Amino acid sequence: MIAVYAPGSVSNVACGFDCMGFALDEPGDVVVATPQDEPGVAIAAIHGDGGRLTTEPRKNTASAAVLALMRRLKTTRGIALTIHKGLPLASGIGSSGASAVAAVVAANELLGRPAPMDVLLECAMAGEQAGCGAIHPDNVSPSLYGGFILARCAQPPDIVRLPVPNGLACAVLHPRMEVETGAARRLVGDRVGLQDATRQWANVGGLVAALYTSDLALLSRSLVDHIAEPKRAGLVPGLAGVKAAAMAAGALGCSLSGSGPSIFALAPSLDIAQSAGDAMRRAFSAASPIESDLWVCPVGRQGARVVNSQS
Repeated sequence: MIAVYAPGSVSNVACGFDCMGFALDEPGDVVVATPQDEPGVAIAAIHGDGGRLTTEPRKNTASAAVLALMRRLKTTRGIALTIHKGLPLASGIGSSGASAVAAVVAANELLGRPAPMDVLLECAMAGEQAGCGAIHPDNVSPSLYGGFILARCAQPPDIVRLPVPNGLACAVLHPRMEVETGAARRLVGDRVGLQDATRQWANVGGLVAALYTSDLALLSRSLVDHIAEPKRAGLVPGLAGVKAAAMAAGALGCSLSGSGPSIFALAPSLDIAQSAGDAMRRAFSAASPIESDLWVCPVGRQGARVVNSQS
């Protein structure tokens, strides 16, 4: 039996639409892989999803990722998966990607670790595509590797791991509502004005430079989204007030995580992240009766890892 924890992730990171993300220290998903006599992959149980996720192996992101791995390895071994969801569904913090990553890492460990990390990434992405109909390398990659990543290309994967400045921390406010990713993507459309595109490219370059130089002032100036957030802002009640509250509390920047509804704020320290998170939660509560969750943690330098192993 192998149990693997894979952290949630923040994608887009304001300016890096579909190409940047970072791992959270928490929350995350745990997947337990156990040998079974019957060849193939089965889902033994799913906990924490309210009965909403499918147990059909080819349609669940976790089992579909393991099936992709087994095809790559040309093995017919039997593996049973138990999925423990610590990440809320449709939350914008990489729930499906974390399950796929945890499952494929657990299965690889159970099989004796035959596949390298780049193969695990491809299989996790294949699992997410099978389960969700889309690939999100800016979620899957940080969940697997940890830290900040730049997903320069999804097919084939071209993943650049970026440094994390010392002390960098994050607050994530999760309104207990759901945003359908496809609907949020349609709001963005497929055309971007040249001025907005130029500003966005400049901010992505600024963010990457800031991470390499630990220039937090530059990082703060770069955490602005000119493309997706302006068109998605109406999906989350009180977003402008939440962002203003985070910045007033000392955050470096604040934006939607993925397509939302979760909202993240980066901060130079854990204490400031906590202050920003508390301010965000107060502002959201003042704007909406919807309940919310708050997580405050360092940017997760570690990705998926084994948390329990029994032979």
